[in-house]
Amino acid sequence: QVQLVESGGGLVQAGGSLRLSCAASGRTFGTYGWFRQAPGKERQFVAAVDWSGRRTYYADSVKGRFTISRDNAKNTVTLQMNSLKPEDTAVYYCAAKGGLPSSLTNEYEYWGQGTQVTVSS
Repeated sequence: QVQLVESGGGLVQAGGSLRLSCAASGRTFGTYGWFRQAPGKERQFVAAVDWSGRRTYYADSVKGRFTISRDNAKNTVTLQMNSLKPEDTAVYYCAAKGGLPSSLTNEYEYWGQGTQVTVSS
């Protein structure tokens, strides 16, 4: 049975940092992604990483501030978030799919339960 379990969310002041982790079990995926959903808004793409870990993709809104990485030996994916802004406040979801990275929500097969990130001004 496939499971994705996120951890690391919390409350932080603007300008601060948080590190989200996602532990996958059941299988290893070609692509892991992070998405986020703020209240009243659609779920949006944040970042994705390919199998090798060398190819990463980011939403324009987080480029230069967030870093996605994966550890295939541990089957984990991490999102390091720096210089956080109040507009980064959302529930963050880890997602997984086979094949190449994508920013499209409906291409991801498996999802975690989400972890809340709140950035205060």
